[in-house]
Amino acid sequence: MDFTLSAEQAQIRDMVAEFVDEEVVPVASEIDHDDEFPRDLVSEMAELGLMGMPFPEKYGGAGLDYHSYAIGLEEISRGSGGLGTVVAAHISLAGNMLYEFGDEDQKQEYLVPLAEGRDIGAFALSEAGAGSDVPAMATTAEKDGDEYVVNGGKLWISNGSVADTITLFAKTDPEAGNKGISSFIVRPEEDDGFIVEGTEEKLGDKGCPTAELRFDDMRLPEDRLIGEEGEGFVQALKTLNGGRITIAARGVGIARAAFEEARDYANEREQFGQPIGEFQSIKHKLADMDTKIQAATLLMHKAADKKIRGEEYIKDAAQAKLYASEVSREVANEGIQIHGGYGYTKDFPAERFYRDAKLNEIYEGTSEVLRNTIGDQLLET
Repeated sequence: MDFTLSAEQAQIRDMVAEFVDEEVVPVASEIDHDDEFPRDLVSEMAELGLMGMPFPEKYGGAGLDYHSYAIGLEEISRGSGGLGTVVAAHISLAGNMLYEFGDEDQKQEYLVPLAEGRDIGAFALSEAGAGSDVPAMATTAEKDGDEYVVNGGKLWISNGSVADTITLFAKTDPEAGNKGISSFIVRPEEDDGFIVEGTEEKLGDKGCPTAELRFDDMRLPEDRLIGEEGEGFVQALKTLNGGRITIAARGVGIARAAFEEARDYANEREQFGQPIGEFQSIKHKLADMDTKIQAATLLMHKAADKKIRGEEYIKDAAQAKLYASEVSREVANEGIQIHGGYGYTKDFPAERFYRDAKLNEIYEGTSEVLRNTIGDQLLET
C-alpha cells in the first residue's frame, strides 16, 4: 500500500490548507459566536472548486478522487467544524444523491449548480420520530395526476434553511415499510407549501443552520422523483455510507486542530520554571492524541480507497466514522485538559473544538448504530 500523496492530492491539500489558514481560521471564533451561515466563505470555496470536489467536470465539479475530497474536507473542518458540515451535507448527501441516482436531466438542472457552488444543497431524511429508525418516518407523498402532494415535516436538516435544492424522503406507500419510501427534489423558492419552522440553537457546529422543515400540501411535479418509487430507503443508506467517510474527515480535521492548539500551548505555557510540555504527563497526552489521529486518518483513507475501487465498504466507512468521531471528542477533551482553566473559557478555541467534535458521534449514524452495522457485517462473513 502506497501512503504517499500524489502530486495532485498534495496540491489540493496545500491549496485548501492555505485558504483555511488565511480565510477561515481568522474568523472561526466569529462564526461560532454569531452562528450565521458564512455565505461569503462558501462563495470563495465555490470559486476554488471546493463545493463540487468529487463530481466530474461535465457536471460542474472538480473531478477529484475521494482521497482528495476527504483531505479537502479535513482541512476545511480544521478551520471550522460548522463549515465542514456545510460542505459535507452539500456534497456527500444532497449532491451525491443526484449524482448517483438522478437521471441526466436532473443532473444537468440541479447537480451542476450545486457542484459549481451557485446553489446550496440539503438532505432531508430525519424526523422527530424517525432518526436512526428511518422507516418510522411520517412524511408522505401522494400521487395526484402528474404531481406528488407532500405533507409532513423534517428535523435536524443541515443547510435546511439556506438550501436551494433539497433531496427529500417521503412515503409513497405508507403500508410497504422501507420499500414504500421514495426520494424527491425540492426547490424551496419554487415549491408552495415548503415552510422553514426555525433553526436549532446547538451546542456546536455553528455557522451551519440546522433546520426544522414543514410541508403543507407541497406539490412536486413527477419529474422531481429521483429514480423509481420505493427506492428511497436504499438510496439513503448508500448515500449515508459514502457520507460517513467525510464525517470521518471532519473528525480528523477537528482533532488535528485541537491537537495542534494543545501542542503549541504546551510549548508556550510555563509552570514551575519550564514549559508544561516538558512534563511527562503532558508528553504522554500529546503522544496519545497524535497516535489516535494517525490511526483515524488511515481508517478514513482505507474506506475511501475501497469506494474508489468499487469494492464493498460498508464496514470500512462505519469503522472510519466511528473511530474518527470518538477520537475527535477524546482529543478535544485532552486539549482542554492541557489548557487547564483557560481551556474552559472562550478566550481559547479548545472548548469550541470539543463542542464541534461531539456532533460527529451523533449525526449520519450514531456510534451505537455504527457498532451494530459493524457487528452485522462481521457476522455476515
